[in-house]
Amino acid sequence: MATGKTSRSRAAAASVKENGPKLEEGLNPFKSDKFDAESYVQSNCSLNDKEIKQLCSYLVDLKKASAEEMRRSVYANYAAFIRTSKEISDLEGELSSIRNLLSTQAALIHGLAEGVHIDSISLSNSDGFSINSTSYSEDKEISDLDKWLVEFPDLLDVLLAERRVEEALAALDEGERVVSEAKEMKSINPSLLLSLQNSIAERRQKLADQLAEAACQPSTRGAELRASVSALKRLGDGPHAHTLLLNAHQQRYQYNMQSLRPSSTSYGGAYTAALAQLIFSAVGQAASDSLAIFGEEPAYTSELVMWATKQTEAFALLVKRHALASSAAAGGLRAAAECVQIALGHCSLLEARGLALCPVLLKLFRPSVEQALDANLKRIQESTAALAAADDWVLSYPPPANRQTGRPSSISISNTTAFQHKLTSSAHRFNLMVQDFFEDVGPLLSMQLGGQALEGLFQVFNSYVNMLIRALPGSMEEEANFEDSGNKIVRLAETEAQQIALLANASLLADELLPRAAMKLAPINKTAYKDDNRRRNSERQNRHPEQREWRRRLVGSVDRLKDTFCRQHALDLIFTEEGDSHLAADMYINMDGNADEIEWLPSFIFQELFVKLNRMANIAAEMFVGRERFATLLLMRLTETVMLWLSEDQSFWDDIEEGPRPLGPLGLQQFYLDMKFVVCFASHGRYLSRNLQRIVNEIITKAMAAFSSTGMDPYRELPEDEWFNDICQDAMEKLSGKPKEINGEKDLNSPTASVSAQSISSVRSHSSS
Repeated sequence: MATGKTSRSRAAAASVKENGPKLEEGLNPFKSDKFDAESYVQSNCSLNDKEIKQLCSYLVDLKKASAEEMRRSVYANYAAFIRTSKEISDLEGELSSIRNLLSTQAALIHGLAEGVHIDSISLSNSDGFSINSTSYSEDKEISDLDKWLVEFPDLLDVLLAERRVEEALAALDEGERVVSEAKEMKSINPSLLLSLQNSIAERRQKLADQLAEAACQPSTRGAELRASVSALKRLGDGPHAHTLLLNAHQQRYQYNMQSLRPSSTSYGGAYTAALAQLIFSAVGQAASDSLAIFGEEPAYTSELVMWATKQTEAFALLVKRHALASSAAAGGLRAAAECVQIALGHCSLLEARGLALCPVLLKLFRPSVEQALDANLKRIQESTAALAAADDWVLSYPPPANRQTGRPSSISISNTTAFQHKLTSSAHRFNLMVQDFFEDVGPLLSMQLGGQALEGLFQVFNSYVNMLIRALPGSMEEEANFEDSGNKIVRLAETEAQQIALLANASLLADELLPRAAMKLAPINKTAYKDDNRRRNSERQNRHPEQREWRRRLVGSVDRLKDTFCRQHALDLIFTEEGDSHLAADMYINMDGNADEIEWLPSFIFQELFVKLNRMANIAAEMFVGRERFATLLLMRLTETVMLWLSEDQSFWDDIEEGPRPLGPLGLQQFYLDMKFVVCFASHGRYLSRNLQRIVNEIITKAMAAFSSTGMDPYRELPEDEWFNDICQDAMEKLSGKPKEINGEKDLNSPTASVSAQSISSVRSHSSS
């Protein structure tokens, strides 16, 4: 280290030596008598306002970075700093002892030298008259001093025996004063002075031992303890006195803890509260005593902080062992949360005395709370899976006794609106447990576990959606999610109403119930430790985007269920049980050979699609009261799934475009009628999306292109728009059981005519271009 310092100093000296002339030249303008500061600044500081602002911004950023680096350096080297401070304090004590020893030895040698000198003078002076020529007043003074020297040790012994501390301290101070004056005036024989110094040092040590012993007694409390420690500090042993003070408070609360006996049947919160009261009150009293006796000296303050941190760690270990361990393992998040809240409440009271120990507690309690969180989420998942095995998938309102968890009635009242939706039994149970789960989010916020709670709940919801997917008959994802579902048997939803109920469960949970419950993560927990305002504001601003992203993930999980539902119904519609397709190219290609038998109606598969969509719309209207948009999107997605299948069925288009028989005029007319029928009933049902319109247009364009490749013009073969509109309208009225005309006029509220006209014109213009 010394070599490093020497090399750095040499480098600095060399740099100064090299830059000396340049520095002198730079300072010459300032040495002139005619130096004008204002003109100098104007000539040399030509920065504009923008550059000045950039420079100020740079300096502010540099200041923040420097402060952050200093804070990190302090935290990184804090333990080394405390250790070095203690070592320096010990070295100072040793140096003081060496200094006293050297002073004593010097006085002894000096006394011996003067004794030899006085003896030689008295032997050479034959008459000795001059020695006896002192006055009577001097003899009296010497005799009084000799008398004091004889009585002083006995006086100290009496004061020490009677434990009269203040008088003993005053006597010791008087002895030190006499020694100091004697050294200056040389009024005491060196041998007597040395004896006096030894006597003072011996009694001082004896008094220090008495004070230390008194401070260590459990019966020494309050003012008596502070008096003993203060007296020990006056004796010059401040570090030892401060350590004794802290140890005395520790011994006191450890003695009181003997009456605190935790048991497996006792309430964890009561044990935590009693233990926190003992320990943190002792820490607070120790902080007050330390400040009153030793002030705010850094060495004592650092030792107090380290001692308080150690006591906090011991407290956390006891709470984890006797209160948190069992509740965390069993998934008792509420019990663990109450213990943490109680501990933080007592610990936060120390902040007024300069001890911010809540972060220490939060760090130590975090693993236990995480364990309780995971166990709680696992219990939600397992309980919901057990009910899903017997769920009849029939929507109903929740039972009146919806809570059996012992929560206060106010909680049930606050969540009344959350239980007014119709769900199946497993979804009701899932919602109930989630609402109960979010009642215990206080410690999760203070420990920054809100994100972990949201992620865990998403995984549980995603697992529930996987079970709903498995409940769909013939689900293609059954094997993929078998392991994730925990090998749980799920009751199949056989009817369309039951299958739509699955979607009602997932959509209502993802769109309303879970996000509403998660909003309890938004407020800052007031009982937790209070951090700086910047941190709380940044957390409040960042939490809502996190919840919005979480909600998007929930909706994405519901979309998986919706896609599976639509794909399954599309396959059931397109294929027979034997695997044959209802949507084959032959149904259009063979029409030109059977012209006499043609009845112009939409193809059977598209009639079935219309009937299925109508039936589902009626079911959804009852299930999605107040949430008609979700029902509309479901019908839209199912229609798009069927049309996408047709658009991407390569074997169908290979037969149309390259088959042995081309697509004839009647086949094109029927194909166009089917596409027109899809657009008409989707528009009539208000689930015609732009994506569906685009898919239908692309399908029609491909069919016309295939027809044009035969050399015929598709526009000459297709009838006018009114012809297609009339057939589509008649088919929809016939299939839905509605009358064709009302009072001799067509239903003016139907958007079919206008949309159909727009559709046919757009397709034809698109194809011609």
